[in-house]
Amino acid sequence: MENVNIDRETLRELADEGNESALDRLADLVDAAGDLDELSELLDEGSMRAGFLLTRRATAAGDLRELQRISDAGYDEAGRELERLLKAPGDE
Repeated sequence: MENVNIDRETLRELADEGNESALDRLADLVDAAGDLDELSELLDEGSMRAGFLLTRRATAAGDLRELQRISDAGYDEAGRELERLLKAPGDE
């Protein structure tokens, strides 16, 4: 398989045209670059991959407010993670 180096601008153009794979790849590149603002924008555009990546970061940091924001933006797993973190030990 050929390793293709695709730039963010090209991925953005493809994502804007509705290509979900390009949107997912863009989210991965943005996450790797640590650009949380752009990753949040991708979530707002409907990228579930961005939601996953943001949820992973927020869960690791124990950031309950960020998990709520991600959940409100439409990524349900963030809500489940938030509820898991809010449960008192022994509630299960």
